[in-house]
Amino acid sequence: MSNTLVTCSIVAKESLAILTNMLDFSKNVNRDWTDEFTGNMTRGYAPGQTINIKKPPRYTYRAGRVAVPQATAESTVPLTLTQGGCDLNFTSIERTLSLTKLERKLEAALATVANEIDRQGLDLARTATFNCLNGAGTLPTTQALALAAFTDCNRRLDEMGAPRDKRRYMTMGPGMNGAAIQGLAGLFNAGDKVSKQYGSGLMVDALGLSFGMSQNVSTQPASAATASNINGAGQTGSSITVAATGGGTLYKGASITLPGVYAVNPQTRVSTGVLANFVLTADVASGATTLPISPAIVTSGPFQNVTASPTTGQPFVIVGTVNTAFQANVAYHRDAFTLATVPMWSPPGGKGVIDVAQETYEGFTIKVTEFYDGTNDNSIMRLDVLFGWAATYPELAVKYYSV
Repeated sequence: MSNTLVTCSIVAKESLAILTNMLDFSKNVNRDWTDEFTGNMTRGYAPGQTINIKKPPRYTYRAGRVAVPQATAESTVPLTLTQGGCDLNFTSIERTLSLTKLERKLEAALATVANEIDRQGLDLARTATFNCLNGAGTLPTTQALALAAFTDCNRRLDEMGAPRDKRRYMTMGPGMNGAAIQGLAGLFNAGDKVSKQYGSGLMVDALGLSFGMSQNVSTQPASAATASNINGAGQTGSSITVAATGGGTLYKGASITLPGVYAVNPQTRVSTGVLANFVLTADVASGATTLPISPAIVTSGPFQNVTASPTTGQPFVIVGTVNTAFQANVAYHRDAFTLATVPMWSPPGGKGVIDVAQETYEGFTIKVTEFYDGTNDNSIMRLDVLFGWAATYPELAVKYYSV
């Protein structure tokens, strides 16, 4: 391909193909909202802009013949856009190369972009997902442990009402991936799956989950914090009053359980018989008397998520082992998290801009702008993405700790 054909539009299309192939976690989440944003292609969106994603309303069941009209209870989840990318510098000689020869630079640049998008998504998964299993952090290196790990993840997703529609995924860190392959060795699998797993060294689809491995799986920091007693009866909402904590800082993303607070099925509001998990939405310093939590405690109505308020005078429990950092592997339904990559403003030609193009593919948008540095006889090409993450249905995800 000659240089005259290597336009920003062609580079943008090639970049999107490379980018989508490099993503792991990001390609398995909900991106349906992106279609609604492409209508703003001309004006574009701006960094820092917040988009509110509407969630469907919920209602309570009426027993009997007499109508009981209910107000529509809707909620929204904010998604804030951030801009980033990677910039390439070509000498005038390099710029005469074909697109095929430029691919090496593009691949290196887009690997950086893909890693950052995945990293931000998996960090959100750690800090927004409240369901949490395997507080001991034991790796599933035996058949029994591996089977228990994945069936427990599926059970928790079932309890939270996640559909069984072949859109359940699990993104694991390298340690969890290696342990799972070792633990499930010897179990029956179709020949093509065994061949694929042996060749790639990655877990294949099994036990109702589609697996992926990412070095970007987020780590929950080690903490020496100690729990304290609930201080006050009948507490609801997104903060809990407790006696002063001790030992050290309890970090954002830590999962806890509260005494006497059991999870309920989101549709039937019937207790699952399992203590509800909550996640801290901010760091809690030693000596603090308030825990900021998600989800908010709701004990009745269409958004009821627990059986009761926490029992006063009894301690909350921190999931995990003291002074231990955990990788937050995550099993999730596609709709648990939303990623939007949206169009942005494109500058007109002139004033140093040689060419600019913006392309969208499979829900991902990238902008490529080329301008000329006459002083150094260089062509500079910037690759930009404008994206945002939101935990739209965090109840449809579960963290599985490993060390």
